[in-house]
Amino acid sequence: MYYYIIIALQAYCIYHSLKNKNDYYWIFIILFIPLIGAIIYLVTQVFNKRDLETVQGNLTAIINPTKKILDLQKQLEFSDTFQNKVNLADAYFDIQDYKHAIQYYTDALDDSIFSGDLYVISKLMEASYYLGNYKSVLNYYKVLQEKKALIKPINQLHYGLALGHLGKSDLAKLEFEKVDIEYSNYDERLELAEYFIQQGNKEKATKILDSIYNESKYFTKEQRKITRKVMALRKRV
Repeated sequence: MYYYIIIALQAYCIYHSLKNKNDYYWIFIILFIPLIGAIIYLVTQVFNKRDLETVQGNLTAIINPTKKILDLQKQLEFSDTFQNKVNLADAYFDIQDYKHAIQYYTDALDDSIFSGDLYVISKLMEASYYLGNYKSVLNYYKVLQEKKALIKPINQLHYGLALGHLGKSDLAKLEFEKVDIEYSNYDERLELAEYFIQQGNKEKATKILDSIYNESKYFTKEQRKITRKVMALRKRV
C-alpha cells in the first residue's frame, strides 16, 4: 500500500512538472529520490510562495500573537490611517483584548470620512458585549438600525443578550427567536445555549443543543467541530 502511494505521488509530481514546463532535472529528482524528491517538489513548486507566506503568517499569529500586534503598531505609527487602526483593533479583538480593541475601533471612527463605518460599529458592539457594557451594546445596535444596516446574527444575538442582562426578558425573547433558526447561525445558537445554561434555564439550552445535534448529520467536514461544542455544552446541562 505504501509503495503505491509513493508511485501515485511521483506520477502526480511528474505530470505537474511536465504540464507547467518546469526544469527537467525535477523529473530525475522525483524518480531517483522517490519520497523526499516528491516532497521537495510539492513544497517548492506546487505550493506557491504566497500560500507558504500565508501559512507562516497564520502560524506566527497563533504561536506569538504579540508579534502581530507589534507589527501592526509599527504600521500604524508609520501610516496613521483608518485601515491600519482597524487592523490593529481586529488583532486585539482576536486575542480577546477587547479594551484595546474598542480603543482603536473608536479612534478609527474619529475620522469624519469613516465615522459611520458599519463594520467598525458592528465590532464595537461585539467588543462592548464581551466587556459587559450592555448599555453600549444597545446604543450601537440603535446606530446600526438608524443606518439601515443589515444586522448580522452575532449583533442580533448580543442585542438580545444585552436586553436579557438588563432585565428586559420579554424583549430579549423576541430577539432570540430571530437568531434561533434551524440549519443556520450555529455559533450564535451555541452562544445562546450557553447563556441559558448560565441562567439556569436547562430546558431551553437542551432544546437548542438537541436541535443542532439533529442537524449535524448534514454538516460539512468543516462544520463538524460544531458537534464537539454541542457535546461539551450538553455535559454542562
